[in-house]
Amino acid sequence: MSTQVKPLRFLVVDDTDDLRDLMARMVVRLGHLADEAVDGVEALEALQRQSYDFLLLDLSMPRMGGEDVVRWLNEHTEHATGLRVVVITAWAGERRAVLQELGVTTMLQKPLRTQQLRDLIAEAAGETRS
Repeated sequence: MSTQVKPLRFLVVDDTDDLRDLMARMVVRLGHLADEAVDGVEALEALQRQSYDFLLLDLSMPRMGGEDVVRWLNEHTEHATGLRVVVITAWAGERRAVLQELGVTTMLQKPLRTQQLRDLIAEAAGETRS
């Protein structure tokens, strides 16, 4: 009897179509599920419809940016149960302190690499086993 790992569910939020599509395809290629949102407004709609294991979140987006999504999650914790927020950005450095205050501990540079995604998944799997 093989121990099939349950696929993780990702919400990929980025206003750049090519980057969002690439990250979603990386998730699927690794055997997991990916939904996409073009900005924070769409992300909040998705988070209220579905629970996710990971939120891959860009910071700088029109209508609603990543920091505001994290603030919303902090106020609506029922939508954040079991959710790991991972900020994917080109310029996290200057926002790192604010993000840490908001509870974001994982920030990765764009472009996201497959190995970084593998490491995140492996880390999450290790946490669920312990």
